Amino acid sequence: MVTGATSPLLTAPIGPTIIRLAAPNMISMLVTMATLMAEAWYVGQLGTDALAGLALGFPMMMLVMMLSAGSFGGTITGAVARLLGAGDRKGAEALAHHAVLMMLLLAGLCSAIFLLGGRGIYSLLGGRGMVLEQALAYSNVLFAGCVSLWLTNALAAIVRATGHMSVAAKCLLTGSLFQVFVAGGLVFGWGPLPGMGIAGAAAGIVFGNAIAAVLLLNFLVNRCVELRLRMTSLRFEAAPIVKLLKLGSLAAVNPISTTATVMVITGFVAHLGVDVLAGYGIGARLELLLVPMIFGFGAAATALVGVHFGANAIERGHLAGWVAAAFSAVLCGLVGGAVALFPSLWANLFTQAETVREACRNYLQIVGPFYAFYGVSLCLYFASQGAGRVLWPVIASVLRVVVIVMGCIAVAREPGATAAQFFWVIAAALAAQGLMTGAAIRLGAWRVGLAT
Repeated sequence: MVTGATSPLLTAPIGPTIIRLAAPNMISMLVTMATLMAEAWYVGQLGTDALAGLALGFPMMMLVMMLSAGSFGGTITGAVARLLGAGDRKGAEALAHHAVLMMLLLAGLCSAIFLLGGRGIYSLLGGRGMVLEQALAYSNVLFAGCVSLWLTNALAAIVRATGHMSVAAKCLLTGSLFQVFVAGGLVFGWGPLPGMGIAGAAAGIVFGNAIAAVLLLNFLVNRCVELRLRMTSLRFEAAPIVKLLKLGSLAAVNPISTTATVMVITGFVAHLGVDVLAGYGIGARLELLLVPMIFGFGAAATALVGVHFGANAIERGHLAGWVAAAFSAVLCGLVGGAVALFPSLWANLFTQAETVREACRNYLQIVGPFYAFYGVSLCLYFASQGAGRVLWPVIASVLRVVVIVMGCIAVAREPGATAAQFFWVIAAALAAQGLMTGAAIRLGAWRVGLAT
């Protein structure tokens, strides 16, 4: 990508450009989705307790992914892209250096929280007995090595800001391929590898991300034309880190809200039995796996909107955001419609227990048609990071939590409350979030507030 006023991104047709930028991310994210599906299949072979334990631990892994890749990673991409769009290479390099340091600090904080407080967290979510122990076995390995996830997503965010989407995608894809084989080997003890059970799935995630981090770092240090990452020449300053933390922390409310909705529903559904919890976990996994799919368009929108706002091409930046959101809505709508019509295609992948499958099918038939709203809200959230204005998408994500909490409380008070009633609350919350996000940006959310 050429920076400054000569950037081809400022004049190229928006639709084809978004597709070109998104395609490598989409391929990489589809492989990531397949990898996570394989992980769930591995764990499903260990029994219902392990699958229910994964239903508790998996949202925490996705929270780390959404924070590191989406919230703070998207903030990094948007901030660096705006500097490159303005032609400030030196400033972009300094910000990139400090971004890596920030992400390492956040990784340490994340590890401390879950290693010290994991048992209490999963107990609050309804984990008991063997289900709790399985969740902890997964979580403790994951968070002992989660620095690899934070570092990988920091480096990938910087690479995306330079416009090299295919480089970031190839590195992440390579890491995912290593992950799927290592996870299988460690879950079941293939060959010389030890059989770690559910913990092996988490170890595969850590290892795969470590491979991707090495590849991304090599590109930024030795081969990237737009900027170079040389930590030895860095003059440390607190201001860039504070600046990124400020925007990233606000953006982090979105994935925290997403995870909170899963946690709230999990807590209520857990009282309906282990089979229902496991079935909901399989169904909710698809919603969480939409995040990497949406991220393909979202990452393209972050970089494209960031470059346009840096070059003061505000109107065209808005158009880029809306086109990306439309693509995302169509993608999520197709996925949601397919699983609503044919829910067994997903439910039957992970378990042979019919009661678990039935709960999953029920979830998909109710919530699936509303996935398009999620596609719009999340893609516009990523695009808002490019604009440096994420307040209203964050408020919309909080609205989703409010709808979930109030709705679940109301349903739980009814005698004989069913899982289907809780699932309708989820659907209503997705619609509320999508409508508020779209309306806010349409009415000028990107034209007010502090730009960075």
